[in-house]
Amino acid sequence: MGTHNNESARRKRLEQLLDAGYGSCLLRRPDIASLVIDNWLRFDGVRYELLAWVVMPNHVHVLVEIMDGNSVSRIVHGWKSFTAKVIARVAEVRSGIWRPDYWDRVIRDGHHFNAAVEYIVDNPVKAG
Repeated sequence: MGTHNNESARRKRLEQLLDAGYGSCLLRRPDIASLVIDNWLRFDGVRYELLAWVVMPNHVHVLVEIMDGNSVSRIVHGWKSFTAKVIARVAEVRSGIWRPDYWDRVIRDGHHFNAAVEYIVDNPVKAG
């Protein structure tokens, strides 16, 4: 139980820092944000169904339904790999575009789904 509470507190603190605008804010640039969204749309309906998303200045939230034969790790790796190369070229940045890890959650039911969509949609408002 202690480990879960520590991880939850760590995650909540990191979310607060991200919402406050800490870290690299490359995604604030409309051209880079569009590149990320276009990349998500590229395999929408092929590898996953894109259900909700938001690009914040320094992080993203994406809700997808994974199609059979695909995995979250492979999909996220594809997104990060492709966009990191293009962003590095466009923004003239060598590294540190994406963190190596990510947080994922399995949606348990309709209530959890609605809460996830609401969180994604409200994130820009909450962050100011």
